[in-house]
Amino acid sequence: MTEHVPAEGGTLSSDDTVMLAAFEGWNDAGSAASLALEHLADVWGAEQVDELDPEEYHDFQVNRPTVGPGPDGERRLTWPTTKVSVATLPGGRQVVLVHGIEPSMRWRRYCAELLDIATNLHVGSVVTVGALLADVPHTRPIPVSATTDDPDLRDALGLEANTYEGPTGIVGVLQHEARAQGRRALSLWAAVPHYVAHPPSPKATLAILHKIEQVIGATVPLGELVEDAIAWQHGVDELAGEDSEIGDYVRQLEEAKDTAELPEASGEAIAQEFERYLRRRDRGTNG
Repeated sequence: MTEHVPAEGGTLSSDDTVMLAAFEGWNDAGSAASLALEHLADVWGAEQVDELDPEEYHDFQVNRPTVGPGPDGERRLTWPTTKVSVATLPGGRQVVLVHGIEPSMRWRRYCAELLDIATNLHVGSVVTVGALLADVPHTRPIPVSATTDDPDLRDALGLEANTYEGPTGIVGVLQHEARAQGRRALSLWAAVPHYVAHPPSPKATLAILHKIEQVIGATVPLGELVEDAIAWQHGVDELAGEDSEIGDYVRQLEEAKDTAELPEASGEAIAQEFERYLRRRDRGTNG
C-alpha cells in the first residue's frame, strides 16, 4: 500500500499513481464512461499489462463472446473481459486504466483481484467513472458530479459527500472496497439526457474527460471529440425540432435548469472553461 499523498491545488498529487476504472453495462449510460476510458487509452498510448479471466466473472449467456476477423485476417473469438493498461504521461506520471464489462458474478473476488493489481502498480487513488440517465437538457453543459466517502479527500479537492442510497453497480462496490483497504477513492458520474440515451454520447464523454483533467491535474488531448460533441448536439436539435413533444420537453428542462443555476453557475462555468483554455495554451496542447 502506498502512503497517503496530499492533494495539491484541488487535484490529486502528481506523485500519486491513479487508477481510473469504467465498466460497460448498468453503470454506463450512453457508453459515455467506457468511451472516455477508450479515448484516454488511445491518446495517452496506454499499454495493456493485465486482464482478468472472464470464466471467473461472466455469464456468457448475458455477455456473449463475439467472433470476427483478427488483425491477421484469421477469425477469432473475443471474450468479455476486463483489461488493465498503464499510460505514462509527460513528466513520468503513470495512470492505470481499467476498462471492462460489469461482471455477472463474484463481485468481491473481482474487486479484490483488481485491487491486488493496483497494489502491484503502486496505485494510491482509485477513481471510478460512470454515467447515468437523468432529466437534463442536451443543450446545456453535461453535469458531472465528483463524490467521495473520504472526508479528507472532500476537503482537499472540494468534493461532495456521497449521499446516494439504493442499488449499486460494480463501480460502487469497487470504490467501497478500495476505501476499505485504506486507499483514497472517489467517483465521477455524468448525467446523460435520458431522451437521447442511445450510444454514443460524445458530449457526456467530453464532460467526463474535462472532469478527469480537473481531478488528476493532467491534460487530455481531445482530438475530434469536440467536433463529435457539436455534431451530436446539432443532431439532437434537429430531432427536437421535428418532434414537438420532445421540443417542448427540452424547453421545460432548460427553464428548470436555468432557474436553478443562473447566474452563479453560468459565471462559474465560464470561468472554469477560460482557466482550462489558459492551461492548454500554456502547455501547448491542441486537444
